[in-house]
Amino acid sequence: APADALARDVGRLTVEAPAAPRSSAPAAAGAPALRPPAQPAAAGGSQPESQAPAPAPPAAAPVSSKSVAPPGRPGFGTAGRKMIVRANHFLVGFADKDICHYDVAITPEPKTRRINRVLMTELTSKHRASSLGGLLVAYDGSKSLYTAGELPFQVMDFSIKLGKPPRETEYKVTIHFAARANLYHLQRFLSGKQRDSPQDTIQALDVVLRESPSLNYVTVSRSFYSTIFGQRDIGDGLECWRGYYQSLRPTQMGLSLNIDISSTPFYKPISVMQFAQECLNLRNADPNRPLSDRDRLKLKKALRGIRVETTHQEGKRSAYKITGITSVPLIQLNFPLDDGNQMTVVQYFWGRYKYRLRFTSWPCLQSGNDSRPIYLPMEVCTIIEGQRFTRKLNEKQVTGILRATCERPRDREKSILKMVEHNNYSADKLAQEFGIDVTDKMVNVQARVLPPPMLKYHESGKDKACAPSVGQWNMIGKKMINGGNVQRWTCLNFSRLHIDGVKRFCGDLVKMCNAIGMVFNPMPVVEILSASANNIEGALKHAHQSAHNLQLLIVILPDVTGHYGKVKKVCETDLGIVSQCLKPDKVERANKQYFENVALKVNVKVGLLAVTFFCCA
Repeated sequence: APADALARDVGRLTVEAPAAPRSSAPAAAGAPALRPPAQPAAAGGSQPESQAPAPAPPAAAPVSSKSVAPPGRPGFGTAGRKMIVRANHFLVGFADKDICHYDVAITPEPKTRRINRVLMTELTSKHRASSLGGLLVAYDGSKSLYTAGELPFQVMDFSIKLGKPPRETEYKVTIHFAARANLYHLQRFLSGKQRDSPQDTIQALDVVLRESPSLNYVTVSRSFYSTIFGQRDIGDGLECWRGYYQSLRPTQMGLSLNIDISSTPFYKPISVMQFAQECLNLRNADPNRPLSDRDRLKLKKALRGIRVETTHQEGKRSAYKITGITSVPLIQLNFPLDDGNQMTVVQYFWGRYKYRLRFTSWPCLQSGNDSRPIYLPMEVCTIIEGQRFTRKLNEKQVTGILRATCERPRDREKSILKMVEHNNYSADKLAQEFGIDVTDKMVNVQARVLPPPMLKYHESGKDKACAPSVGQWNMIGKKMINGGNVQRWTCLNFSRLHIDGVKRFCGDLVKMCNAIGMVFNPMPVVEILSASANNIEGALKHAHQSAHNLQLLIVILPDVTGHYGKVKKVCETDLGIVSQCLKPDKVERANKQYFENVALKVNVKVGLLAVTFFCCA
């Protein structure tokens, strides 16, 4: 998630739509219903002389006599201001087609779904007109295949070869009839006449709608990404690709396709040397200056597992998967020849390819295994496009992805509609064959804007209650309903802020805490100190040992980002200290509002309440 989750906000868009005419029904049944079957198209290709009899349609699943129906909705709410919002759902209609489900078994089992899809694409291109009866197929990339009509066989084996000799691999693909999708059960479920959700039928239709984007875009779970949707540099050799999330869902309005904008990080398709410069923040790569062990290990971690292609052979590019980086410079690498002599990698590239390597003081990429390594100089390698970055992003990269994805509701609506228009579901040949129709307009949903709750504060304050406005309020004239008591505290400063400024900040924070209802000792239990950002763990442990039974440790983080997680781990997990982390730039220009916000956080962390809800406005 990772970073995919931090960039997706699936749900309703709070975009007001024109008011719809009132209806007595609680929800409009706007979904296209089950349509009559269309006339079957003529099947291309030759058909076998004899076919196995079609299996009987599956009977409805028995319902237990002891099953208990869930209670019905008691009614509809009336509080708040009524309105109509548009949701990022697009209604889906389906015809009464004979959708058949087939199991797919591949031997030997491929390592990735990408190979599975390559095999199925090769199979359909060779055998569609003959063995597949001219039918189009929808494949989920794993073990399920769907057709709009029955194939001319119950089970059949296919032989597919991939690659070129001597690395050619032969696969056996077995397709076996499994079941029929029951569209009648799905229609009854959508109309509320059946409790059990026919998930297998919904999955079949979902696979059909995902087939075309799965072949054309990079697939990550239920999302699809491509550079044609836009990309953005997020630093350290990475870029953010835009795409969209898609999922078929049953709703009260009928079957619906949920679509939303999504973003995720990818490796930039650049030379490995350029990637190393960006990853290590080097202005210029010096061919004669070796990398430090720290930089080498960082680069090794960043490059391990990615695929690169070589560029030193004119007219030929070979792809490799990086398994590591050598611990010695390129100029010291050698390998044995058949006659027993040794040859360096630098000599080999000059003698074989007339290529003079420049960065001989840098380490070398390594592919293959340790017993038979393949050495690849960084300067002749380029990162292959379309490889998703799956490791943890730094703060700068997270911010870049959020900026690429977060939009105001109206702008997000336009982006989603543009994505739907680009996909052009009505022109999808596979969707047409399966009788699936997707509308190009968002659904309108009835909604109510609820009034904010009233907030109750302590009776001793000037204002005893407060009604938030647009989700905001302040502590002016108010006191916490149950202020905390902090007697043993201190502060550690890991930033470049002067210690006198840190002490003034702590004194102002103590005054604010006492002013809004807390009991906060103005004197720290031990002296407020500054410490080096290179010794965070040691400084935290020293503070813990110096002040027994410490109730609160205020930590001003280093100026360079990325230390928050380490501070929290040591304080909360290893030492058991309640900590309040603060950014140095915020501390330096702190105002009254900032002090109030920090005081509220501190009060919660010592286990007490600042405010309670007592009624609606």
